[in-house]
Amino acid sequence: MTDHRARFLQLALHAQALRFGQFTLKSGRQSPYFFNAGRFDSGTLLAGLAACYADAIEEAGLQFDLLFGPAYKGIPLATALACEFARRGRDLPVAFNRKEAKDHGEGGLLIGAPLEDRRVLVVDDVITAGTAIREALGLIRAGGGTPAGIVVALDRQEVLGEPGAAAPRRSAAQSVAEETGVPVVAVANLHDLLAFAGESADLVRHRDDLLAYRARYGSATQD
Repeated sequence: MTDHRARFLQLALHAQALRFGQFTLKSGRQSPYFFNAGRFDSGTLLAGLAACYADAIEEAGLQFDLLFGPAYKGIPLATALACEFARRGRDLPVAFNRKEAKDHGEGGLLIGAPLEDRRVLVVDDVITAGTAIREALGLIRAGGGTPAGIVVALDRQEVLGEPGAAAPRRSAAQSVAEETGVPVVAVANLHDLLAFAGESADLVRHRDDLLAYRARYGSATQD
């Protein structure tokens, strides 16, 4: 496991953004773990998280000119990442969207730097069903930008809907990447979490539950 993946998972544990137990997800599934990026709620935690994002992006070799944060969690994530890249010597423009169009002042759905003629990197926490990400890609294209990639903190690597023998076992991230042609990069994924848990005396007891969950809901690609 690369350094930024281990650092991210350790930071998520410290922030209690990553927890183990029994959790009911929005989908109704009973999951042995839960991730909530909203728990990165201080300057120190956000700075550490942004460094992990930046390392993952640099490792992936994505080429982009602007950071875009979908409302709402993507907004502080893109902002923190811009600050991290500035610390590394690269000053990047940032933009984000409103949930509802503003009908006064400057109006519109977009705030921040113009998207036109720029390669845009979407920064978010997770891809659940992919709906919000697809909306963001539509806004970027409508604004004259070109989606260059999507980066998320954690890829759960699980199928959409109830898995069946005949259905392709694709995760939300895989579906978005295949349908849109836009690459998706995760700071870490379920495969990394399993490896991380297996190496930790405190977490190894959760590994069997994680493996059982992956066997039931995991996508075809698990690396």
